[in-house]
Amino acid sequence: MKIVVCIKQVPDTKGGVSFNPDGTLNRAAMLAIMNPDDKAGLEAALRLKDQYGAEVTVVSMGLPKAADVLTEALAMGADKAILVTDRVLGGADTWATSQTLAGALRNLDYDLIITGRQAIDGDTAQVGPQISEHLGIPVISYTKSIEIDGDYVIAQRQFDDGYHMVKAKMPCLLTALAELNEPRYMTPGGIFDAVDTEITVWGRKDLKDVDDSNLGLKGSPTKIAKASDKVRKGAGEKVVLDPEEGAEYIFGKLKEKHVI
Repeated sequence: MKIVVCIKQVPDTKGGVSFNPDGTLNRAAMLAIMNPDDKAGLEAALRLKDQYGAEVTVVSMGLPKAADVLTEALAMGADKAILVTDRVLGGADTWATSQTLAGALRNLDYDLIITGRQAIDGDTAQVGPQISEHLGIPVISYTKSIEIDGDYVIAQRQFDDGYHMVKAKMPCLLTALAELNEPRYMTPGGIFDAVDTEITVWGRKDLKDVDDSNLGLKGSPTKIAKASDKVRKGAGEKVVLDPEEGAEYIFGKLKEKHVI
């Protein structure tokens, strides 16, 4: 079995975010991590590797520094890593990103493609399903469990307060929830092996069956009208009262706001 996992390097929001003048994220200036949903998808692939001896290839589109998350994936147990990076791919929205990744995936043999449900820097949940559409394969989104039955994948798909049981013939694509599992840690041996494993780098010329009009910022139909940091809240009202007066004050404020 051959499994491809799409992973994304996303800003570590605990360290703050910054924007370019055109409203896009200034990724080069921010601390970055592996997207949590993608890491759960990688763990799912590694568990299938442990169970069936699958080969796991990780693919990431991004700046050259995205090689860091690919190295992390190798240290966790992935077999191969591919970085898709090129200046002409910068500023891509979900449409252009999915076109790029689909163009890269057409170079690979796969039975199963796993992506995260969504990335924490966009929260669109669009890229995975769009990739499946470009490749013409089935998709099971919001996956919370995975089983293999011969040539089929059986998955629990989260739905409101319940779930669907969905069966699809491979090749197919799954989008993984962060709650799917608890990702493993890198091992010391895995880290040493990852350092010695070469990451394959692809650019625009390596993408199959993708038109230039669907790539990068120019190929992105989504346009950012305005971007700004979140509005900071004021200090609020501060009072110093004894416990009894404080209780009456809080009670009065709750009544004033029609909470009680």
